[in-house]
Amino acid sequence: MFPVNLLEPLRFLLVAFSIWFVAEPGIAQTERPNILFIAVDDLRPQLHCYGVEHVHSPNIDRLAKSGLMFNRAFCMVPTCGASRASLMTSIRPAPSRFVTHLAYAEKDAPGITTLNTVLKQNGYYTISNGKVLHHPEDSSIGWSEPAWRPGQPGVGVPEKQTPKKGEPNKSKVSGKAKAPGNAKATGKAKDPEKERGAPFAISPLSDDELGDGQVALKTIADLQRLKAMDQPFFLAAGFFKPHLPFIAPEKYWDLYPARSIKLPENHHRPENAPDEAIHNSGELRAYQGVPKQGRLPDELALNLIRGYHACVSFTDAQIGRVLDELQRLDLAKNTIVILWGDHGWNLAEHTLWCKHSCFETSMRVPLIIHAPGYEGGQKTEALTELIDIYPTLCELAGIPIPEHVDGRSFVPLMKDPTQPWKDQAIGRFMAGDTIRTDEFRFTEYSRRVSEPFARMLYNHHSDGAENFNVSEQPEQATIVEELAERLRAGKGKDESLTKQ
Repeated sequence: MFPVNLLEPLRFLLVAFSIWFVAEPGIAQTERPNILFIAVDDLRPQLHCYGVEHVHSPNIDRLAKSGLMFNRAFCMVPTCGASRASLMTSIRPAPSRFVTHLAYAEKDAPGITTLNTVLKQNGYYTISNGKVLHHPEDSSIGWSEPAWRPGQPGVGVPEKQTPKKGEPNKSKVSGKAKAPGNAKATGKAKDPEKERGAPFAISPLSDDELGDGQVALKTIADLQRLKAMDQPFFLAAGFFKPHLPFIAPEKYWDLYPARSIKLPENHHRPENAPDEAIHNSGELRAYQGVPKQGRLPDELALNLIRGYHACVSFTDAQIGRVLDELQRLDLAKNTIVILWGDHGWNLAEHTLWCKHSCFETSMRVPLIIHAPGYEGGQKTEALTELIDIYPTLCELAGIPIPEHVDGRSFVPLMKDPTQPWKDQAIGRFMAGDTIRTDEFRFTEYSRRVSEPFARMLYNHHSDGAENFNVSEQPEQATIVEELAERLRAGKGKDESLTKQ
């Protein structure tokens, strides 16, 4: 028996130890790193740090200089809702799971603990600003506060001012937006930020008055609040641009003189590509002034490319403001910063616009991570998938990785970016399943519960732009058979199919 005067201190120690053991496996809560989780909609690796020298992305570039940049990272599904749901659950997509831009993490994968939820359960204060999951209400139990979007009241965001009678309403872009150069901004949407009017325009509004400027303001204010908390944080900031419509202040358009914009060299259909691989770019066709069928006029195509670049630089500037505040608050020394794009985007390659394809331009994404204690300024050619983010952040936070996870933590690559790694990355879109290896991208199109009816094979060692489908060449028969087997074995299992 212990003396009575020692019972209370002993009881206190036992309780404290039990709390630490259950809630803080691996790393004590006070030592756990914060996480700044930056998502960018429709961002392909069209950045200076990825070798696209004419693109102005100084803030993402400096993040790359302080961290590890993945040169061959790939999304799981090239459409926003499905990609984000797969990332936040670390579960592979399947024909009936994570299919469209409207996909939910919770509804498509019931009973699975999402990334934000597992972090919250392990002591993190979790906040979602802007577009993180496609639906603000998705995985709501995993957020410490309701998910916030521009247009809602938020700390640090100026309240929307209602103009007095007779005063112009600056919140409306219509009437004040102008087209770049001599281009005509067709269409008269009441608010092109919300309605499908013209697909591009120079905005008369300031950065702070536009949606992504408000995401930056809200995130900055949250950093200031979170610094005062005795709790690690998971702060997610989802930026909307360069999503259509391409609307940004004039200073960002000025970074890209019209004469400097060129159409891609492969502004044509790949040789021998099946019809299933080529879509009509329906997302873009919904905007006013865009032909419903056929090749876009060159002037329109050039202005769209210019507008995309302008929006990349606009969002880069907002990211820079957030990174500056992280540094000013002296939080950077204990904060993981991870930046990712949810999928690629086509800028007239193969006649395509938007995403929604199994080509490299739709599947490849930017991915950069900075973590305290790991060497910065590194690059890796390792094949990486967005489902790998979930287990990576768990490992860095000292949290056990849930058993359901399909991804693989890339923490070892942060220690040695050149070590042997995955030999494939697998994704899909609608009827197409695609596998990327070091040398090849192979895609096959299948109907439900039936044999494939079309396929593509591109040799990335000799045809990095994917201009020549060689899947039907007799000398490629062996590699086609091998990749088809690997693809079928590695893609997400669809329970609704296995029961048939």
